[in-house]
Amino acid sequence: MRQRDSIVRREAARGFRVTRGAALALPLMLAYAAAIGWGVWAGRLPQWVLAAGPLISLLTFFAYWQDKYAAQQRRWRIPEKTLHLWSLAGGWPGAWLAQQVLRHKSRKTSFQNTYWTTVVLHGAALAGWLVWLAPRVYAIK
Repeated sequence: MRQRDSIVRREAARGFRVTRGAALALPLMLAYAAAIGWGVWAGRLPQWVLAAGPLISLLTFFAYWQDKYAAQQRRWRIPEKTLHLWSLAGGWPGAWLAQQVLRHKSRKTSFQNTYWTTVVLHGAALAGWLVWLAPRVYAIK
């Protein structure tokens, strides 16, 4: 237990540091926000999507926080599949931020691989909607 406490103190002393994936994640978040903004402006996405994106990211961050707290208390944990579903649903920016700030699920390679897969799948779904599906759906009106 002493060793864990000293590790926690060392990490806290370092303060907030953006680590792995920042060079990829931050530009992706900007591109994602720009794509959402353009989609709403072009009429290919409804306006409520502007509020839904940050909300789902906030809820995803909260889910990571809950899971981290449960792990520290040795209580029931949120399944990894659930965390990945939150990311896939559009909460991937909040998940990335939680991994950086809370230092939760940031070292487990298999989790990170699946996380980045959800980012790619969500981005592909958004691009597919904006480029191919939305013009057809809105043209039917």
